[in-house]
Amino acid sequence: MKLILFLFFMLCQPIAAQDIDGTWKGTLEAGTQRLTIVLRVSMAQNSVTMDVPEQGVERLPLKVNTLRADSIDVAFDRLALRITAVPTPGALVGRFQQGLFATPLTLRLGTVTYNRPQQPQPPYPYETRQVTFRNDNDCVLLAGTLTLPVGYKQGRRVPVALMVTGSGPQNRDEELFHHKPFFVMADFLARHGIATLRYDDRGVAASTGNFATATTHDFVADARCGLAWLKATRMFSKVGVVGHSEGGMVAFMLASEHLPDFIVSLAGPACRIDTMMVMQLNGLGKAQGATANVVANTREARSMLLRQADTPWMRQFIDTDMRPYVRATRCPVLALGGEADLNVPPAINTPALKAGLSRNQHATIKVYPGLSHSFQFNPSGLPSNAVNIDQTMAPCVLADIARWINAL
Repeated sequence: MKLILFLFFMLCQPIAAQDIDGTWKGTLEAGTQRLTIVLRVSMAQNSVTMDVPEQGVERLPLKVNTLRADSIDVAFDRLALRITAVPTPGALVGRFQQGLFATPLTLRLGTVTYNRPQQPQPPYPYETRQVTFRNDNDCVLLAGTLTLPVGYKQGRRVPVALMVTGSGPQNRDEELFHHKPFFVMADFLARHGIATLRYDDRGVAASTGNFATATTHDFVADARCGLAWLKATRMFSKVGVVGHSEGGMVAFMLASEHLPDFIVSLAGPACRIDTMMVMQLNGLGKAQGATANVVANTREARSMLLRQADTPWMRQFIDTDMRPYVRATRCPVLALGGEADLNVPPAINTPALKAGLSRNQHATIKVYPGLSHSFQFNPSGLPSNAVNIDQTMAPCVLADIARWINAL
């Protein structure tokens, strides 16, 4: 699941009389972190937006206090953030301030490019269909892509996996940091005889509904409707769920109701969430240079997280205990994790999986050395590194998923 990280960034100062329209890029030093800052400036529209790729921030609108050829002053009041700058030849030289923290920042004209070699490119050797299914109880229409495997013919029954994203508003590709892991996985599985249905979260992209008020149990309800839709087509031999992070929780919750024929949990928590969050917050803090624990116990973790985001989702999420759902799972399970995962640390999650699945004779648990929560080779585990890693998902993970499903 994607940890909700709150930004400690921003920019600017100098510029001499020159055209400051364009995209400006620089690096902000914030403690042990180096954050890429991108400002997009349009004087005609009196507009400045900001990207922080390492934190998944794109085109964040900034309040414009001053925007002239000789100076820029922008802010994001909610984060007590201010950037002032003036133009010099070829650069914006300025100052970034957030609260009591202040640092110089230099931005130069340029663009941010991302190398994503695993992202599929057309033409595709398989068929895709744009489909919708309904959650009538919540009046939500979910939009997604059904991918049929290479060589699929009408009447040929193949396995299919409903793909459920991790926490936060996600489109059907689970796109983050310009990576599209669900697109990459759907492509790989289609080339290995397995169909998939990936869909936009409620309230995201082409799906209707309100994401902001939704909880994990609402996402379970949406996925339950997706499973029912797949079964109603009568096109598939087995109907399972592949879930990443919170999506892995959804997979176990559905499995406890004996609905899917199989599940694949990709870094899905199998323990008490409040206990896991203590280890998560402390692990992330130490990876970013903290010398002491961030929180001492579950009460402190809960308090910190609710200060950051006191939402229906967060309140329910923290109180979730996944152990009963895992114990109630009887279908085949492939539970995968990364040794470098700081979000769902294997030190707590793997023992919980082994205990919960001890009576399930069709369970496989595997932890990959050097892989992060996103299943990229990222030994530090820091989520902010993902944007600078070309690999979207380790090929060995994709191969293991396909091999396991095909062996059912």
